[in-house]
Amino acid sequence: MPLVSAALLLEQAKKDNACVGAFNIENIDMAKAVIQAAEEMKMPAIIQTTFTTVNYLGEKVLRAAVKALAQSSPAMLALHLDHGDSYDICLRCLKAGYNSVMIDASAYPLEQNIALTKRVCQEAEKYGAAVEGEIGRVGGVEDELISCGNYTVPEECLEYAQKSGVDFVAVSIGTSHGIYKGVPKINFEVLERIKSLVDIPLVLHGASGLSQDTIRECIKKGINKINFATELRQAYTQGVRSCLEDQKVYDPKIYQREGGQRVKETVMQKMKILSF
Repeated sequence: MPLVSAALLLEQAKKDNACVGAFNIENIDMAKAVIQAAEEMKMPAIIQTTFTTVNYLGEKVLRAAVKALAQSSPAMLALHLDHGDSYDICLRCLKAGYNSVMIDASAYPLEQNIALTKRVCQEAEKYGAAVEGEIGRVGGVEDELISCGNYTVPEECLEYAQKSGVDFVAVSIGTSHGIYKGVPKINFEVLERIKSLVDIPLVLHGASGLSQDTIRECIKKGINKINFATELRQAYTQGVRSCLEDQKVYDPKIYQREGGQRVKETVMQKMKILSF
């Protein structure tokens, strides 16, 4: 079916006190894997690309590939820009036909964050697309983004949501991008306070490596979209490496297929956690 609006998926998830999985891809094999997992699990999925992936492959190529794959799939799928680091990259993806974009201005003071997010929201409205923002900073490393992290201030989140016009918002409650070096300490009290104040869907970044119980508790307390990136990259790479151990393998389709299969299995595992 045609790609759908991420905002539509998340509004429904919010009504149902549920959560939609958002899965970062790096190539067509990973996109196919996410879609196959969504079909088998009979669940919706948001396919995401970071700004570095967009710069590497091109927003038009990514949009065309995902659109073509989605057309022949019964799954409800959306295409989203993850961690757009500028107005320009968001505009490029909107023009290419992305259903939603994220503008990550969380490194700026609140007023600047609001102003930049509002500008992207005004542009997205012209394309019928949705916008994700971030208030507070999720720690760790993702692509070229490095952050020490800090908790979202619930009252600032309310002001940000009201003044920017953002459709859904990523909050920082103790998760981290990349690979965890210890056990993350999630501040559920902050999440509950944000949920009590803010009436738009809430997003959790840095979920790769979180326990099943932690993810489910986040959903119970109000998270409607959870991002997975690092574990998918690891799965794809492990699949490729397993094939290349056999020195007779030289056909890229063989190891790409194995990488994709590992990603599909990982996505299905995450979907099982989300569908409790």
